[in-house]
Amino acid sequence: MERTQDPRTVPASPAGRRGRPRSFDRETALEKAIMAFWEHGYEATSVSDLTRIMGIGAPSLYAAFGDKRALFDEVVAEYGRRYAAFGERALAEEPTARAAVARILREAAECYTAPDRPQGCLYAHAATNCTSPEVGERLRAKRNEAIAAVESRIRADIAVGRLPADTDARALARHTGAVVQGMSQQARDGASRAELTALAEIALSIWPRT
Repeated sequence: MERTQDPRTVPASPAGRRGRPRSFDRETALEKAIMAFWEHGYEATSVSDLTRIMGIGAPSLYAAFGDKRALFDEVVAEYGRRYAAFGERALAEEPTARAAVARILREAAECYTAPDRPQGCLYAHAATNCTSPEVGERLRAKRNEAIAAVESRIRADIAVGRLPADTDARALARHTGAVVQGMSQQARDGASRAELTALAEIALSIWPRT
């Protein structure tokens, strides 16, 4: 009598196999992609650069993240959570707009000169020489969102009398954005944390007081 093989011992056919597990850690690979785009910018970072830096093959990159643009969109979002959230926290936690901006500038001086990662801000430097209008607009929107958040907080302080009624909220917020973006470029050019902190104190000296 012919024996029937236990189906549990029969090797799965190629068509029936489950997809092979990824041979890399996705979070580690994403962190490496953040560093690459942060250091070199969107345009100058090629897919071959990414696969080399992330330590994965092109098929794995496309399977895990999509194309270069999709990966960059995820990088921008993750950079915002890991490295750029200090501005949102300051605006949410500090009692006044001036205190929030003081904290933003001081923490920017620290963040932009940290020795274990690229200098400056990804939102500013990833757009360098970028020929993709969509990427440029995405980064411009992130920078403008930060300025708008500061302006909203300034207007709230004007409304309750913490700042003079004639304070130009938009100009003051734009000034803050210009200082932050300038600090980012200065950090890329070699400015130290102490030098940027001193710059922040000068910037704060122009704030109106009631």
